[in-house]
Amino acid sequence: MQFGIFSVSDVTTDPVSGHTPDDTERVRAILTIARHADEAGLDVFATGEHHNPPFVASSPTTLLGYLAGVTRDITLSTATTLITTNDPVRLAEEYAMLQVVADGRMDLMMGRGNTGPVYPWFGQDIRNGIPLAIENYALLRRLWTEDVVDWEGKFRTPLQGFTSTPRPLDGVPPFVWHGSIRSPEIAEQAAYYGDGFLHNNIFWPMHHTRQMVRYYRQRFEHHGHGRADQAIVGLGGQVFVRKNSQDAVDEFRPYFDVAPVYGHGPSLEDFSAQTPLTVGSPQQVVDRYGAFVDDVGYYQRQLFLVDHAGLPLKTVLEQIDLLAGEIVPELRKIVEAKRPADVPANPPTHAERVAAATRTGTPGSTHVGDGTDTVTGRRAEEARA
Repeated sequence: MQFGIFSVSDVTTDPVSGHTPDDTERVRAILTIARHADEAGLDVFATGEHHNPPFVASSPTTLLGYLAGVTRDITLSTATTLITTNDPVRLAEEYAMLQVVADGRMDLMMGRGNTGPVYPWFGQDIRNGIPLAIENYALLRRLWTEDVVDWEGKFRTPLQGFTSTPRPLDGVPPFVWHGSIRSPEIAEQAAYYGDGFLHNNIFWPMHHTRQMVRYYRQRFEHHGHGRADQAIVGLGGQVFVRKNSQDAVDEFRPYFDVAPVYGHGPSLEDFSAQTPLTVGSPQQVVDRYGAFVDDVGYYQRQLFLVDHAGLPLKTVLEQIDLLAGEIVPELRKIVEAKRPADVPANPPTHAERVAAATRTGTPGSTHVGDGTDTVTGRRAEEARA
């Protein structure tokens, strides 16, 4: 199983110190967090996509492109790529470019987002959220897998003889997750294409998560991609850890109370009981998250939110060290012991996807030209004449 962190990129006043970072400080802190996660040995760093305060992650490909050059091993991902309000042509271009820059060490998660006003800002209607997600992703796949695309749909202008560049690395598009916490239509979409499904359940009880994941697994098998238990699943999570559990509760409570994503709502104790939020000792995190496999079956990616609500950068880096040093090694042992031998341990790597495409004879092109030799300047047809 992969273990990593994701950032929602909020700019929030630290309720203890009173410090409010500006946008530049927050962006640079996210870069530091991602690099530290790589150095600590975590598997994934993911960023959301937001276009409204108090969030700053408006350009995931810029952020992840920079990180591709300064990290070594960590998989770079989006925690949400807005498939509804981004033009699929730009998505095809930008994420193929990121894939090349990162040498395949990336993937992305499609989602509709959780900010209603973003739709009219980008010329769309929130009532079309599901149809937009379906149509835009269908076009995105064609742009990645077909050299020349003729297309006409409902939500954008037609394409005639269009080629998206650069072509995907080695002719194989990035691995895609579909993220949803409440829409079975999105779970169906993931299953139909044989893509991954990530249920970022930081606000939801396990019985809801179990239901959504089970539905995706059933549909994955129905569409002929393998057994239900072989489907590629990810979960969200959230922790705050100290050696002593009461110290963790005392330190985190003021941040919880003002968090932009759930502050001023249920108490810390009630929210922790109803969602995956776990505030306590490393062993408490291991015990709780090690049991999630029993609820949803073996899954391939677990992401934790650790850097929000105004937490100081020093504290976030300490959280990463505790995750990587004391929690993840124990979780790996627990979940691996529960994995059936023929169930994938992790999401497929780029190399594995290239090998699979080669076996089935389905890799796409890596470059599309007009047949001109770049050295002689002669077209292939002319050379044969």
